Amino acid sequence: MKFTQQAIEGVWLIELVRHGDERGYFCETFRSDLFEAHVGKIDFVQDNESFSRRGVMRGLHFQRGEWSQAKLVRVTRGEIVDIVVDLRLGSPTFGRHVMARLSAENGRQLFMPRGMAHGFVVLSDEAQFQYKVDNYYAPQAEMTLLYDDPELAIDYPLPAAELLLSPKDRAGIPLKQIVELL
Repeated sequence: MKFTQQAIEGVWLIELVRHGDERGYFCETFRSDLFEAHVGKIDFVQDNESFSRRGVMRGLHFQRGEWSQAKLVRVTRGEIVDIVVDLRLGSPTFGRHVMARLSAENGRQLFMPRGMAHGFVVLSDEAQFQYKVDNYYAPQAEMTLLYDDPELAIDYPLPAAELLLSPKDRAGIPLKQIVELL
């Protein structure tokens, strides 16, 4: 596995080493010793999966306070652009974002520490998205950062008219208001 620190401290792009031949390939998708050596100790407690069609935008979601979650995300079918926004008060990159293309073909994973808002946009006809979290889902702590807040200046890979969002995601809270709720 190759670990590359991203522009936001604590966010890592992880590239897998695939061993293959004419039959297909094998790769390790998680090893706690390598993860701990590069990222730090983490205990994942829940695995999640979603399926979406082209144009679906999920996010930008996060859980606040003691229910905050670190995530390790990957795509097992299709292609997405993953978006991570730093919501850690006092962080030098607060309010900034990083994006990464993740696909079944490239096998990349993205790790984000606690204190991040997270979302993705599906670029392929369909996408299956899997992720591990280090804290259980807590609906009372879930919040949604407004995906098109001008202050975030996120340049999405699809035109706004092609993005398919849930009513909850369309009604996200702007960054300035989120600050008051953290």
